[in-house]
Amino acid sequence: MLVKEIKEFNELSTRDLYKILRLRSEVFVVEQNCVYQDLDGKDYQAFHMLGYHDNDLVAYTRIFKPGDYFKEVSIGRVVVSSIQRGSGFGYEIMKFSIDFATKNWSASGLRISAQTYLTRFYNNLGFQQVGQEYLEDGIPHINMVRNQIN
Repeated sequence: MLVKEIKEFNELSTRDLYKILRLRSEVFVVEQNCVYQDLDGKDYQAFHMLGYHDNDLVAYTRIFKPGDYFKEVSIGRVVVSSIQRGSGFGYEIMKFSIDFATKNWSASGLRISAQTYLTRFYNNLGFQQVGQEYLEDGIPHINMVRNQIN
């Protein structure tokens, strides 16, 4: 089970920020062999959802309120440490993120830009594909929406 926290950017300690950037880099840059600009200037306006197991940051998402990234609430940078995959932590951090979105922006749907290979994972959370597959930083992605966030 995860110990979960929600923090705005100005509430993140330097230690928090280091752990977040390290986890994102481990998975998105090193594991997926994808050189891209993770530090995109958008972390400042995001809510950061942190999931800890045994005091280690093992799961993370960032959430944008409606209009900050997409028209809808958006969840991005969904990541689980490679050694914790299969633990259910991905579902746990996403459900935590969806609950936060529901509580704060219940009138809005949710939109994600998902790596295509994770379609089933997101389908299981109520997301449906919209539009065609596209490449983002050399990795196949699809847009997915969840209109009912309750």
